[in-house]
Amino acid sequence: MRFNIPKNDSKYHWTQHSVRKMMFYGLTADRVKRIIRNPRRVENGVAENTIAVMVSGSNKKKPTEVWAMYQQKGAKKVIISAWRYLGVSPVGKTIPIPADILAELKEDGIIE
Repeated sequence: MRFNIPKNDSKYHWTQHSVRKMMFYGLTADRVKRIIRNPRRVENGVAENTIAVMVSGSNKKKPTEVWAMYQQKGAKKVIISAWRYLGVSPVGKTIPIPADILAELKEDGIIE
């Protein structure tokens, strides 16, 4: 399967981190945009002034969630990260970000 790198436009800006994670988890730009437009759940992001949104997977035997974290800057949404979470995360608690993604976000200077 070939991965198409998303292009920045007037509505969305894609960070290199988000593009790498989309490749790793097999997520397309359209899927991430759909999660942002129609989330099942909205939480505060880990980084300052960020929003994390989630949709559930369709497999009932192996439940998964697909998350996207973005920041609103004017009319643009800056997509910071996207990931697949195996299992069901608890509602209202801190977002379950895998340790490798959290380490990369800190390394890239996106969060402290």
